[in-house]
Amino acid sequence: MRNEAEARQAAVRRVGRGLPLERALDATRPKAWADLDEDIRRAVVHGHVQPSHAWLTGESGPGWRRLWLTPAPSPAAPSGARLALALCDPDGRIREAALPYAAGRPELLPLVVIRATDWAEPVRARALALLRAELPTASHESLTVTAPVILRLAGRLRGGEAVELLDALLRDGPGAAVTALLLGCRDAATRRAALTVALDRRLYDGLGLALVAAGDHDPVVQERAASAAVAAGEPDATVPVLLGARSGRVRAAGVTALRGAGRHAEAEPYLFDRSGRTRACARWVVRQGGGDPASVYRTACAGADVPDRAPLGLGECGTRAVDGAALRKLTEHPNGRVRASAVAGLRLLDLVDPRRMRELLDDPEPGVVREAGRALRPWTG
Repeated sequence: MRNEAEARQAAVRRVGRGLPLERALDATRPKAWADLDEDIRRAVVHGHVQPSHAWLTGESGPGWRRLWLTPAPSPAAPSGARLALALCDPDGRIREAALPYAAGRPELLPLVVIRATDWAEPVRARALALLRAELPTASHESLTVTAPVILRLAGRLRGGEAVELLDALLRDGPGAAVTALLLGCRDAATRRAALTVALDRRLYDGLGLALVAAGDHDPVVQERAASAAVAAGEPDATVPVLLGARSGRVRAAGVTALRGAGRHAEAEPYLFDRSGRTRACARWVVRQGGGDPASVYRTACAGADVPDRAPLGLGECGTRAVDGAALRKLTEHPNGRVRASAVAGLRLLDLVDPRRMRELLDDPEPGVVREAGRALRPWTG
């Protein structure tokens, strides 16, 4: 918390020194913009940052409150930092007067969004008018920064109108805007919203959805995109992409799709996947094809080259009476990862021998020590 507070104060100081906004804060974080608005207002009230009315009126001092209402514009366009200070000023009249200067300044569009939720009706009305004019023509880069701010402020009392503008743009505008947010935005909530629109508009075929699922790191996007890719019924295009994904949940969707395509045998290699979810799906698909996953695991565990996770898989679907001896023997295997897998398998089958587990606490393989410790937890103390 202290580091976050210090970072927020530093952002205000950088803006106060006139640094460009992209250098003053992490513009890709929607919370950073809301924090900046709050922190600038507090800093001005406490005198830590100079008020920004001078460039609006051309003057400073006691007479500025009368002069800033003059309709004549400032002769010089303010810098982004000075304009940001004005847009976040404690005085609503300053915020309102600053908004026209934000037109055509995409780096300030997130602050215009914040002003569109302003408690002061004149400020809010002018900001919404500016947002209606600027949002449809915003570049994809600007949209990936602005849309997360809109969605973050959706819960505010007056945040609904900005959300409606964004929703109309994504649903009725060019599909490229949706793609820009889905593939180019760092904010997970925004990518989720973009995926919803993409699915509703059917902007992607099965392969496109599979690529989205495989390339995203958010579990919700992965899950929904992978499920939609499987539902598209294009296994020849989608399954290789899904099976090659880094995420286990996406690989699991690819394995599940093998069953719908009638390619049950192709699921067998994924019985040894590093993801427990993928292994479980592979066992289901193998069974659906008439196979016996436990037999596959037993054969693998009895071979010369034991797959790392074969003992673990055997523990997940084997039986105590049949498989206990094989797993105990594999705790002496020369491959440390196989030993760790065997310990995990014994734990799953409730075949833990505390004395043997204590011996394995001295194993040179960290994974074995970790699994032995987990197995001994019921005996702690």
